[in-house]
Amino acid sequence: MVELKKRLSIILDSPQDTNVKLLKICQVLDKEISYYNWTGFYFKNGDKDELALGPYVGAVTDHVIIPYGKGICGQVAISGETFVVPDVHAQDNYLSCSIDTKAEIVVPIFKDGENIGQIDIDSHSIDPFTKEDEELLNWLCDEVAKIL
Repeated sequence: MVELKKRLSIILDSPQDTNVKLLKICQVLDKEISYYNWTGFYFKNGDKDELALGPYVGAVTDHVIIPYGKGICGQVAISGETFVVPDVHAQDNYLSCSIDTKAEIVVPIFKDGENIGQIDIDSHSIDPFTKEDEELLNWLCDEVAKIL
């Protein structure tokens, strides 16, 4: 994970447009971690209580706008806490993006104390996410907040 953090840091420190950086981050995570099968960012949509889809890698999704409280992403928008779902089919409030998705992790992004967005990762494996994944994604969200 140390090498991966270095590669992500290089992207974050580059002079590119923020959305280009975020897309490259998604691409690196998708390529480097085999069980990351959909990786994307959602951000608060202006002053509305909803999330808007940002850069992502993976299958096309219908969920370009997610109301607060709906699905795992919508729950994290309200709670401000990381949500790891080992088996999405065991969740009542899950918004299905793909029939292949079996697990999900969503980590919030805070800027100046406000929950402004999140990284959302779906996996085609049941219960793949570890404490190492949580640590990496929390670090990444802290770093992403610095460029927003």
